[in-house]
Amino acid sequence: MKRLTQCLVGACVLALFAGCAERKTTDYAAFKQSRPKSILIVPPLNNSPDVKASYSMLAQVTYPLAEAGYYVMPVALVAETFRQNGMTTPADIHELPAAKLREIFGADAGLYVTVSDYGTRYMVLSSATIVTASAKLVDLKTGATLWTGAASASSEEGRQNQGGLVGMLITAAVNQIISSVQDDAGYPIAGITSARLLSPNPNGGILYGPRSPKYGTD
Repeated sequence: MKRLTQCLVGACVLALFAGCAERKTTDYAAFKQSRPKSILIVPPLNNSPDVKASYSMLAQVTYPLAEAGYYVMPVALVAETFRQNGMTTPADIHELPAAKLREIFGADAGLYVTVSDYGTRYMVLSSATIVTASAKLVDLKTGATLWTGAASASSEEGRQNQGGLVGMLITAAVNQIISSVQDDAGYPIAGITSARLLSPNPNGGILYGPRSPKYGTD
């Protein structure tokens, strides 16, 4: 019995350290040295099958950045500037030199977002709208990467399957029908993903900006 107890205690200690190892550590040295005040959101790259993904995400990422304390370059003005200069494809815009973006817009940093998953998928026992994205913040003066992150959200979060197997099948089918008739079922989920991706948090989030009362405390 004593031997068994020792084994159990050892397993618990190993599990505790394994859980601690999963905590993300982020090097903020370059971020803290740069301390950007204004951010230009570059039109997101879309690697998902849904053509709405890029501009749906673009419409959502401004809010968490502003809430974090940054001045965000007006999205409509930025898009119009790119359009007037013949740049309408996110992939082409992502290839522009950081110094050129700094020259045109005067922003301190650029946010480059890539959407890897966007849309509703129907599975045997569930139907979920999922949005997954990654981002990097780049110093437009030097071209250095200040921060990177990734996040995902799903409409299935928090749902409880009730009513047995038949009920689960019916619920999945109904959710799929609702998602298919909505103009953009992924839009609100993109908002959740954006908040998780760009809100300051102790596990690898961005730092607070100069317009936040918490600026300099992280």
